Amino acid sequence: MIDDLACLMYLLAHDDEAEGPYDRRRTELLVRAAALTDLALRGRLGEDGGTVTVSGAQPTGDPVLDAVLRDAAAGHGWKHLVRRHRKRTLTQVEDRLAEAGLLAARAPRTRFGARRLTVTDPAVPAALHARVQAALHGSGPVREIPAADAALLALAAAGGVRQVVSRQDRKTFRARIDACTRGLAVLSPGLEKAVRALPTTMIAAQGGMGGS
Repeated sequence: MIDDLACLMYLLAHDDEAEGPYDRRRTELLVRAAALTDLALRGRLGEDGGTVTVSGAQPTGDPVLDAVLRDAAAGHGWKHLVRRHRKRTLTQVEDRLAEAGLLAARAPRTRFGARRLTVTDPAVPAALHARVQAALHGSGPVREIPAADAALLALAAAGGVRQVVSRQDRKTFRARIDACTRGLAVLSPGLEKAVRALPTTMIAAQGGMGGS
């Protein structure tokens, strides 16, 4: 069972009609931010004076997270790490999901196009979508939402994944989304800021921002 946040975020961002992510450049940043959040939740990443710190030398056993962990060891800020090697991370996530049988890959339609990826079991993203919707529409206190679900909601809202959080949802449930995002500051103030900055970072990425 794959349960790391980077893979879960990818499944939420996947668009069957597009045969891939709803927006590849945006999803690169989303899965990268999700991987960093996952490592922070596991206690493997922290912060010291704005610089990301790594705890422990042992691998996580997850190839995607281990690659991000190695990147973090160089000592950078959260925003830098969200941008760094984001294309590589997205490809690794897709490969991992394909190896697990959750994605089926087909050749690109054109010579320079992206490979076409379809979800093999629609029930998996449907169940994941239901989890995030429960976090969004629930009436209980935000502190009772599972940490992973709260993080996915915060990321989906920041990343503009409209099949998960519509524009109307962002207005109606603004306070609940904000509380979930604010909860990331418990892990690291810089991580919360990096997630809140995702919309701006994504606009810059559309213009060819570096850090691939």
